[in-house]
Amino acid sequence: MPLPVTPPVKPMLAKAAKRIPDSAELLFEPKWDGFRCLVFRDGGELTLQSRSLKPLNRYFPEVLAELAETLPDRVVLDGELVVGRGGRLDFDALTERIHPAASRINLLAEQTPASFIAFDVLAIGDRALLEEPTSARRQALTELAGEDIRRTPATTDPATARHWFELFEGAGLDGVIGKPLAEPYVPGKRSMVKYKHSRTADCVVAGLRWHVDTAPGESVGSLLLGLHDDAGVLHHVGVVGAFPAQRRKELAAELTPLITEGPHPWLGDAVVEHQRLPGGVNRWRPNEQPWVPLRPERVVEVGYEHTEGGHPARFRHTAQFARWRPDRDAASCDYAQLDEPARYDLDAVFHGEVRRTR
Repeated sequence: MPLPVTPPVKPMLAKAAKRIPDSAELLFEPKWDGFRCLVFRDGGELTLQSRSLKPLNRYFPEVLAELAETLPDRVVLDGELVVGRGGRLDFDALTERIHPAASRINLLAEQTPASFIAFDVLAIGDRALLEEPTSARRQALTELAGEDIRRTPATTDPATARHWFELFEGAGLDGVIGKPLAEPYVPGKRSMVKYKHSRTADCVVAGLRWHVDTAPGESVGSLLLGLHDDAGVLHHVGVVGAFPAQRRKELAAELTPLITEGPHPWLGDAVVEHQRLPGGVNRWRPNEQPWVPLRPERVVEVGYEHTEGGHPARFRHTAQFARWRPDRDAASCDYAQLDEPARYDLDAVFHGEVRRTR
């Protein structure tokens, strides 16, 4: 008999909210910073499915082996694939696992093994749980056989959730998720609520890209952001975009006078070793992205959630425009303003414990 829930299944999603409410109607969980993954096990057959409904089996052989040892024979789980190193989650190491070469995959499976964190159960045996409320699904997940199954912590106490929100960030987690206790699992719908960390930084605007749907010079697509390191080197840290159509045209008129052919800190002899530069080729972008250099004079305040890439770091996601900062000197925009959370022991997250590390 086939599983009562078979792939592909769109995972249930979350909509953003600003603060954790005083509510007894939500189940709160840490928001793991990894790859969303649904696991389907039917006897000897195991399938890892990504959020985009694609198979992940070939990239995580060590996860398949671990789940084959720990999961019941017939089960469907929702969760997250993560890599932990040095007591915190390492998203960069996780992204490196998506590689075309089998030899490289096998090497990384040994050097940076991934783990699956279960936070929901959609089926057990012949019983489908999609229509059952969150409270019942959580109970079923807790009762699953096998002590080695990694389950996310959960609480119905808003005060505990706020405590987790502050502490667990130091282990590399992304915030807190709230699931309505009385609601079913709704594939593809934003039925959950996410509370994520958000910060601001003042960045140098050192370049731009024209909008792809207009002629060069008519409309700005995105602004290229920079921050200085301790040696005064300007590194490309990300972009800010998502402007309304009229604002894109206004920005083109405002910034065109700043266009320069050099000298520029991201061009020619000014470039130094290990400097982050815009537009380069990488595993995710096979072609260089053209950009237009601007005199690095304007300063913009942007909102961001997380950084990645070590030192020097960059913004993981597209930053959000907050306001221009004409009062700031571009030379004063440095990495020191980026907030670093206190270190936190990743293993303690599984137990909801308070255990910082140095």
